[in-house]
Amino acid sequence: MLHEIILSLSGHPSPLLTAGTPNASSDLLSPPEKALLASIAHLSNLHCKLLSHTDSIASRSQSSICQAVATSIRSTHLVMFQQKVLDVESSILQKDSSIVGAYNVVPLTAITGQFLEWTRRMEWFWEITEFMEADGCTGSAIINKLCAEMQTGYSDIEQVASSLVQVAESAWLKQASCWILHGRLPAFGEHDFFVFQGKNGEYEVKQELRPDFINRSTASSILFVGKSLTQIRSKNAKSATSIAALLPKHLQLLSSIPYPISTSNLSTCITSIRKSLSQSALQELLPLSKIIQILALAHDFFLLSRGEFAVALINEADEKIRSRWQRSDNLAFEKRTGLGDVVVKEGEVAAVLARTWVAISALHGLNDEDEDQLEIARSLMDLRITKPKKDDTNLSKAKPPTPFSTLLLSVPTSLSMKIPSPLDLFLTSKEVDIYADIHTYLLSIRRAHIRLSDLWKITSLRRDHPPPPPPPLGSTPQGRAITIKLRQRGKSRSRQMRKVWATSSAGLYLLGELEAYFHGEVVKGTWESLQEWLSGPTPASASATLAPEADEDSDENIWAAAGKELPNTTSNEHSHDPQTISVAHQRYLLSLKHQLLLTSPSFTDPLFQLLQQVDHLVALVHRINTVWSSLDLETDEGVIDAFSDFHKEETDVQGQLVLAAQNVKDAINSLIVSLRDIDLDVEGREKRLEQLEAEIVDVDLSGEDIYKPRKVGKVDRLLMKLDFGGWLAPLETEEGDYE
Repeated sequence: MLHEIILSLSGHPSPLLTAGTPNASSDLLSPPEKALLASIAHLSNLHCKLLSHTDSIASRSQSSICQAVATSIRSTHLVMFQQKVLDVESSILQKDSSIVGAYNVVPLTAITGQFLEWTRRMEWFWEITEFMEADGCTGSAIINKLCAEMQTGYSDIEQVASSLVQVAESAWLKQASCWILHGRLPAFGEHDFFVFQGKNGEYEVKQELRPDFINRSTASSILFVGKSLTQIRSKNAKSATSIAALLPKHLQLLSSIPYPISTSNLSTCITSIRKSLSQSALQELLPLSKIIQILALAHDFFLLSRGEFAVALINEADEKIRSRWQRSDNLAFEKRTGLGDVVVKEGEVAAVLARTWVAISALHGLNDEDEDQLEIARSLMDLRITKPKKDDTNLSKAKPPTPFSTLLLSVPTSLSMKIPSPLDLFLTSKEVDIYADIHTYLLSIRRAHIRLSDLWKITSLRRDHPPPPPPPLGSTPQGRAITIKLRQRGKSRSRQMRKVWATSSAGLYLLGELEAYFHGEVVKGTWESLQEWLSGPTPASASATLAPEADEDSDENIWAAAGKELPNTTSNEHSHDPQTISVAHQRYLLSLKHQLLLTSPSFTDPLFQLLQQVDHLVALVHRINTVWSSLDLETDEGVIDAFSDFHKEETDVQGQLVLAAQNVKDAINSLIVSLRDIDLDVEGREKRLEQLEAEIVDVDLSGEDIYKPRKVGKVDRLLMKLDFGGWLAPLETEEGDYE
């Protein structure tokens, strides 16, 4: 029996210890002996199963980390158990008194006692093995599981878990070193690594494959390091040579990380590697001047800092819409296909932007710098019809914005920008999408403002005072009667248009103040804060900080004042690596979108309704002008259009004008109410912004100079301007006659 026990514990199943197997010796055993043999059989069964299943995991698992853990269990811990069996067998053969009793009797209790400490350990190994065999088990999952098992409270389990954690983390570090040191995804276990290449060719982080000892900022830095190495290897042979020289240093940094890996140690190591790359190869591949150039490009064209671009784009878009309607009117009746005749196609949308570039280039006074920027914008930007995306992004978890993109060309369009290499190290397509949303938002307000202001160019509607007919008819009673009739007609039309002009004036004032607030305070202020962070404080700003002190004590010695001046700062002190700039840019965009109220549906919804009603009102004003011109020709000159009933159309359009003016007025009031609600919820909006920053933006950069967007633009100041002088009062008065 001792021979069978030793063999079974060594991994060879024995019928003597197998439950349910009939044998002659089972009747000779007492219940206590059967219980002791059952515990030995349980340990033997665990050993056999572990040998089989760990071998299967080590040879078939798709995760290199699971393979390493299974191999360690089999080749280290199970070997230790087998060595324990051999030691017990040797003690029996040598008749060790700790096991062998009187008359060479070996008690079962003595053998069982030798393996008591292994029972819990083998059961834990089996639990880990079952966890690795489960469907969907990844390397990060087994690492997190082992790290959690180190806290069970049992010293033996903590010891073996610690050894397996070291094995798993070593396998992960070898896997990650391909990406961190060479910019290549691991050859084996690529689907088990938290960095992957998406369908669009961009490298991204899969959060569910990220081990717990890697926080979000470290994962983002690892992604950046690998992308940088990929760009350097493919774009710049000279920089690739310098990277090869840095490889031993980076390898030493990775090798010096102690086990178990802590978040702080890994973050410090990755930060050192990132700074080393930024101070060597990346300065040639992606200098700060190129980053500032592309940010200025986005500021000028996406955020409409160059007003001529917005005006030219709006004019070309309106011209395209007019030409489509004229083409539809000129088609034969049988060839008309409804809205398909006026809907703008993809090629026509691109042509609108092409003509916009031509119009801007024709402007006089552009210097060489503006011309260079225009050429870069022409090569990178395009206007396209947007289609709904199936996948949702992290940067747009909030409610999607109101579709301002449909206001320009009656189809959803957006301005996009190509991201050439190596600019994709700090700029992503998701951030370009945010720029596009802000662009359509600001452009829609600018477009409505321009269209309303253009109404004042229709002189015949504003000042219609017909002169008397030329002599000799003007001095006759008939001539005076004609003059009185024409002037009475003009006064009647002026009375009808009075409320329309008052409403248009109110809308024009509101849109003008909105534009001044968004562009003059929000966009300008946030851009200046980002520029100051990128290039460091200018001498003007430094002297401005000293100005209050100089005012307090104007009699102070000038030499003492000179000693208080800020030290000269070099560009190196304010240079930031692309990873830091990328995080700052995310904060910049998030703050900009928040302060532009684009994240507040309670404001964007009534604003969108106002812009739609303004378009309707402008169209009706132009239509009534056309109808009155046709009626004047019919009445004064006898030019009759047999296919039109202008008198009926005049009545219809006048009724629609009254309704449209009322709708614009209601939309204005709703918009102001929403602004008041936003002003009352300042603290709530600040908390929501902080939550968005914590969720979306990687904040921790290991003590580096973090960019904090300047808080500019207060809604209460905008409301004070809108309330000043009671500018909505004319809309509340009843329409009355006037001479």
